[in-house]
Amino acid sequence: MKVENTQVQMRKGILEFCILEIIARGEVYASDMLEELTQARMIVVEGTLYPLLTRLKNAGLLDYTWKESSSGPPRKYYTLTAVGQDFLHELRLTWEEIEDSLQIIRNKPQGPAPVAPAAYPPPAPAPSADEDALI
Repeated sequence: MKVENTQVQMRKGILEFCILEIIARGEVYASDMLEELTQARMIVVEGTLYPLLTRLKNAGLLDYTWKESSSGPPRKYYTLTAVGQDFLHELRLTWEEIEDSLQIIRNKPQGPAPVAPAAYPPPAPAPSADEDALI
């Protein structure tokens, strides 16, 4: 098992949360989101971001508007809907619970080593030569 695989899965698990947090600050262009996520080492590529934005939009969490750009075609700027704001609020509460749970686990003092369970039932002693003669 490679630690890198687990690290990637952990990042993927919180990607929606990170995207909603970025958009919650105000309308944002997808390329700016991609840049911020990359700087935060979330390791996101366009092929991951755009389908996720579409899914969040279809779920009613995001909306977008087209704005003219001085450097090319119009750009799509994303904002949170009221449903998206409520959803993000719930994710923030869940994140706080996860942080608290992790702290409990990480801060628990290490106890003594576990004792191996005894074998049940204990093995019967082998009969002695004298006992064999009584049978």
